[in-house]
Amino acid sequence: MSDATTSHTDPVLQRLSTLDRFLPVWIGVAMVAGLLLGRLVDGLDDALAAVEVGSVSLPIAIGLLIMMYPVLAKVRYDELGHVTRDTRMLVTSIVLNWVLGPALMFALAWLLLPDLPEYRTGLIIVGLARCIAMVLIWNDLACGDAEAAAILVAINAVFQILAFALLGYFYLQVLPGWLGLEQAALDVSVWGIAKSVLVFLGIPLLAGFLTRTLGERAKGREWYESTFLPRIGPAALYGLLFTIVLLFALQGDTITSQPLDVARIAIPLLAYFVLMWGGSMLLSKAIGLDYPRATAVSFTAAGNNFELAIAVAIGVFGVTSGQALAGVVGPLIEVPALVALVYVSLWARKFFRDPSTDSHATDPSGAHR
Repeated sequence: MSDATTSHTDPVLQRLSTLDRFLPVWIGVAMVAGLLLGRLVDGLDDALAAVEVGSVSLPIAIGLLIMMYPVLAKVRYDELGHVTRDTRMLVTSIVLNWVLGPALMFALAWLLLPDLPEYRTGLIIVGLARCIAMVLIWNDLACGDAEAAAILVAINAVFQILAFALLGYFYLQVLPGWLGLEQAALDVSVWGIAKSVLVFLGIPLLAGFLTRTLGERAKGREWYESTFLPRIGPAALYGLLFTIVLLFALQGDTITSQPLDVARIAIPLLAYFVLMWGGSMLLSKAIGLDYPRATAVSFTAAGNNFELAIAVAIGVFGVTSGQALAGVVGPLIEVPALVALVYVSLWARKFFRDPSTDSHATDPSGAHR
């Protein structure tokens, strides 16, 4: 671990590893590579979609699991009790994710896409699918509280199973009816959503818990955090880049063949990510959360589960539908937007009076920042 003097005098970005420091470059390369693969390799999208896990392509599912495992292996599970006692943080996160988030996306979709009902419906579905995967990476890169993020993601997973279909009915039929707007139907399987959550959160969560428990029991916490975590840490970003390449290869033709439509969909998405993250960070600071927990709350609120949104849109409306395209555009905007917000978050840390900030998180390579 870096000593206190070093950790508070050196700029955060200079202390990141090469892999972390140039993450926007790697992600940009991965996105371009995926788009090119999708356009140039005939039949690649069909091959990637041939086998699915929880309505997600098997290769992409593998990438997501690889991405999440190292992050969840870092969580100190014996300290989760301290997090669950922070009712301010828990209540704030639930309100942001399940009240304000869907409402904001509904408002932006209707304000900015009043003439495009299919894309509008797709965006509303994206707003209902709260993030349970990549948010752990963004939080980790921004030095957020790993334990808090794990708890908030678990809460989102439970709410997603219980409330997704109900909120879909409310925002696509009930609320538009009250406002005299056009209505749409959404028929989704609760078990389908539950299966997705169990696969993409349950498996890496169990693996991370068992790894830490057995690793600390065998060699102790010092060895686990100073030797083992740095070895597996880079796999999180490799998994992220692998997932991005495959995701954009799978949807590359759809994205590149309709650039003007993509631009229309991108505007409300970009506004959503900035407003949700910025509003969440300001609210978290206002209620007295420290930087690590404010970061966990903000990235959890801003992120979306685009895998679920795409799967639902394709299952309900079809693979060539406008709703599906809106879901596909989600990661195209979310990935670079939230990477940029990681850097904004690291800059904003100076506005939080928290002398112990650096002890809360480790960088993706496993070394303490």
